[in-house]
Amino acid sequence: MRRTKAVLGLLLAVGLLVQGCSGHDSKATSGKTPAQVVAAAQKQLDETKGVRLALTTNNLPSGVTGVQAAEGTGVHPPAFDGKLTVSLGGTSLSVPVIAVDGKVYARLPLTLGWSDVDPGEYGAPDPAALFTPGEGFSAVLAGTSGLVKGDSERGGEGNKEVLATYTGTVASDTMQKVIPSASGDFKVAYAIDDQGRLRRADLTGVFYPSSASMTYTVTFDDYGTSKDISAP
Repeated sequence: MRRTKAVLGLLLAVGLLVQGCSGHDSKATSGKTPAQVVAAAQKQLDETKGVRLALTTNNLPSGVTGVQAAEGTGVHPPAFDGKLTVSLGGTSLSVPVIAVDGKVYARLPLTLGWSDVDPGEYGAPDPAALFTPGEGFSAVLAGTSGLVKGDSERGGEGNKEVLATYTGTVASDTMQKVIPSASGDFKVAYAIDDQGRLRRADLTGVFYPSSASMTYTVTFDDYGTSKDISAP
């Protein structure tokens, strides 16, 4: 009998947890349309001092010259300090990158110091532009159509946060502000925390010429972080 009660209690707790996630509405999302929630998330991204970004993919098409990963800090006015990993002829190249004042600098292997580079040669955007209001991820949020609210999910450190999810569609001319060679329509999925901040974006579509559809996952953490970023 005692074991039966324990099992029933566990099942009830799990049921309540699942129910709580699927029906969760925070103050930031309650009573708002999906478009209003995403617009508010865009505003917070545009106005924050800085944010930690991590971009990853597990399915970059073989033979493509493009971005495999990026991580670092983006700040306003637009600047970026981090690391960019690109695929060149099937070889991964990971380099420190600083982007500020319209220029991108990288510490390339087998070279001394920093070099002024054109990220477009590697299928990448200017990392600082990703944080420019009305450009980069801001433009993707603003350009999302057909937004639909999904079930809530757990995320963040230790899965302690409950995140509201939304899906929609983004046209290629908007997604090109993130990856310049993007083409066709893109499916997007956003996870937004109880303070109305974008915490994750899944971007799915054709990012590179003559390649298959793939997905980039981008996470946003440490809103409000500060960092002095200057040209090396």
